[in-house]
Amino acid sequence: MSKKWIYYISVTLIVTFISFGFRPAKAEDHAWFLVDETQEMIYEYPSQNVTDYKSHNIPFTGRFFIGYKEALAFKESQGKYNKINTHGYMGKYQFGAQTLRSIGIHDSMAFMQSPKLQEKAFIALVSKNKGLLAKEIELYSGKVINGIHITESGILAAAHLGGVGSVKKFFRTKGRSYPRDKYGTSLASYMKRFAGYETSSIPANPNATIKSI
Repeated sequence: MSKKWIYYISVTLIVTFISFGFRPAKAEDHAWFLVDETQEMIYEYPSQNVTDYKSHNIPFTGRFFIGYKEALAFKESQGKYNKINTHGYMGKYQFGAQTLRSIGIHDSMAFMQSPKLQEKAFIALVSKNKGLLAKEIELYSGKVINGIHITESGILAAAHLGGVGSVKKFFRTKGRSYPRDKYGTSLASYMKRFAGYETSSIPANPNATIKSI
């Protein structure tokens, strides 16, 4: 009988010892998680230190078309639909009145009050410029001109900044001549900055208006 008791007591002691061996040490709070009363860790965030993160001008949206238009909008107006700059350019994508008329918009007030119309206007202008610059896109995409790797999205961004005529002049002069806008931003900088985005989903239509979108 005594042998059985010794056996049971031994087993109990061994199980107790093992269970304590696997019991976690008392956890402490850290900058990236909290510990509640049950000793469970509650995830908060990787770090509270701002310098641990890279600085980004815009939210990451990849190289898709949505990333392209949001990146361009941020550069133009910080993405603000109600923005009018000191030269009268309007909206999220900073359209001039003449450009708006070219895509079928004649009411600037209605344009400024409608984010949906502004988005349609951008698509229409990209489509229009893509049609008007179809030859240049075909001839120069993938080439390097004056140190700039040429892509379709870069060409279309440059056209948004300086117009189709300025882009054509850039290619005629092999990149030696390009304008700047009234704030000093160069057409070439837009070609570099907005290169490599997906714009193939936008049809090329030299006669595009908001009604055709």
